[in-house]
Amino acid sequence: MCGILAIIGKGKNEELVRQLSKRMSHRGPDESDLHITENGHILSHERLSIIDLHSGRQPIKGCKSAWMVHNGEIYNHQELRDTILKDHTFRSKSDSEVIVHLYEKFGYDFVHMLDGDFAFVVIDGDDFIAGRDPMGVKPLYYGLDERGRVWFASEMKPLADQCRTFSTFPPGHYYTPKTGFVKYYRPEYEDYRTAVADANLDLIRETLTEATRKRLMSDVPIGVLLSGGLDSSLTSSIAARLLKEQGKTLHSFSIGLDPEAPDAKAARKVAAFLGTEHHEIHFTIEQGIDILDKLIWHLETYDVTSVRASTPMYFLAKAITEKGIKVVLSGEGADEVFGGYLYFRNAPTADDFQKETIERVQKLFTADLLRADKSTMAHGLEARVPFLDKAFLDVAMAIRPEEKQPKTYDGVEKCILRKAFDTPEQPYLPDEVLWRQKEQFSDGVGYSWIDTLIEFAASQVTDAEFEKASELFPYNTPTTKEAFYYRRIFHKHFPQVSAAQTVRKWIPKWQENTDPSGRANAAHIQADTNIAKSIIAEGV
Repeated sequence: MCGILAIIGKGKNEELVRQLSKRMSHRGPDESDLHITENGHILSHERLSIIDLHSGRQPIKGCKSAWMVHNGEIYNHQELRDTILKDHTFRSKSDSEVIVHLYEKFGYDFVHMLDGDFAFVVIDGDDFIAGRDPMGVKPLYYGLDERGRVWFASEMKPLADQCRTFSTFPPGHYYTPKTGFVKYYRPEYEDYRTAVADANLDLIRETLTEATRKRLMSDVPIGVLLSGGLDSSLTSSIAARLLKEQGKTLHSFSIGLDPEAPDAKAARKVAAFLGTEHHEIHFTIEQGIDILDKLIWHLETYDVTSVRASTPMYFLAKAITEKGIKVVLSGEGADEVFGGYLYFRNAPTADDFQKETIERVQKLFTADLLRADKSTMAHGLEARVPFLDKAFLDVAMAIRPEEKQPKTYDGVEKCILRKAFDTPEQPYLPDEVLWRQKEQFSDGVGYSWIDTLIEFAASQVTDAEFEKASELFPYNTPTTKEAFYYRRIFHKHFPQVSAAQTVRKWIPKWQENTDPSGRANAAHIQADTNIAKSIIAEGV
């Protein structure tokens, strides 16, 4: 994990580029390096050392003339070294190095061979290729400056005030000057009509276990984010079993406003059941409000649900890195794959249900993946997401939507996933956790977090200001005072129109109340009418 910056084109001041790259130093606190190619192009790298701690510095040179920077992890790097790259001589044991060797052997046609989470740029003379992983687990932006130079960066910060226009690099694509954008990731499940398979519970369990196993690849300690919900608890359970085989104990981490927060209580049960070394972190609402400005600078979004959920994750990541851990497993993706959000139970048809799961998976890079990456990398912590493994997605997304819909199995969301791990002979989780109702992260840390946040934001925006929302922010105009408040902070840091256009707002379908909190859904066991009332009071 790192921060990368690449500038294709001559004439950019080296010292300025170093300063721009340092805007992402939180992503790579261990090392920093820069290389100017013979043709005057620049590659810069802020490194978080996880694989090959001693000789894996970047930028990396291939066997010939190509240079590369990479952010992420290539989980099949050893397999590639042992097979199709066995005739190549490597300079390091870094997983990243296989990328430049694949380029030198196959040209542009190699990105589909990578199994991992990545954003990279390879420069060879005046030719180059940039690519991003299938789901967008790792962030990447691209832009053009006033002299036509092409920029790529892990975050907007280095290029927002340097480029005339910039945008989010699409996941599952690569780009070259000869081909433009090429979509290399074309899974069958993108066509909703291909979801015709019966649920194979054994296969679900096996592929998720293998997805977790490969994400334990590390030369540094690994932990898990444990909210006590189904997704993070399953990830923790599988990881704990796999590490136990190696004689290791898993470190688990949870966060809440206090020990009685819904997630904190559930996480303690799971940790005790699994025998993890558990760490429980608390934060106050006042602390959360105090860091909103800095948080939105890190997140580079004004999406309401992202800000709400990123605040506890930001504090949790800080505490984890202070324990000396650099990598954590996280449960992002399961709700999208299995239709776990409570609003999914309102899908009018099975086809609508399946189409929504596809859309939510495809747009994860604008929401939960963005939050998971940037709120953890704000403190130099890498988050890995087993539920978005390609092989697992091929299995889970092919299941008939009729089998996934909550009404099929006693109204329980993600029932297929729960059943796959309901193994009484060797239980993965306590029953009360395995069958716990969906609780969104920003709710689970303590219901008063969102409630107070809404009240605070409303107090910071006058009625007169809110009436001018469409005039001040004509693109993606905020529709609540809370959204207005976040947008105003975002605009202070990133006033460019291109910056605003990178953000996608997450809005649940098929329910009258469009607030993204799970408690806004009538199916929640403690549906919160106050959330709806606060929106009505703001004139929405």
